[in-house]
Amino acid sequence: MDWKEQLAALAAKEGQEPLKDLQVTGPVKKQTLCLRYEKRNGKPVTIVSEFEGSEQELKDLARRLKSTLGIGGSARDDEILLQGDVRQKSASLLQAWGYRLKGEVR
Repeated sequence: MDWKEQLAALAAKEGQEPLKDLQVTGPVKKQTLCLRYEKRNGKPVTIVSEFEGSEQELKDLARRLKSTLGIGGSARDDEILLQGDVRQKSASLLQAWGYRLKGEVR
């Protein structure tokens, strides 16, 4: 029994109308992101750019990346700035989440 059937059974048990056409929300569309490495003030940073979506979706993706990698960073101006040279780790995560990448993936 999958989660939709379990939800419908629970709603029927409580006397409610089961939900129709319930969809799991995620990124609006999978897209190609640019991954690059820079040094800013002598410190290495990884930049994920060319994000197409709302500012909230950008911040959610940045939060997910930062918490999974255990690093700091920020999200603004359609870019995610990650502290350190984490190109390889962030590339594997983004690809696992369904994004396509271009740029300096090593």
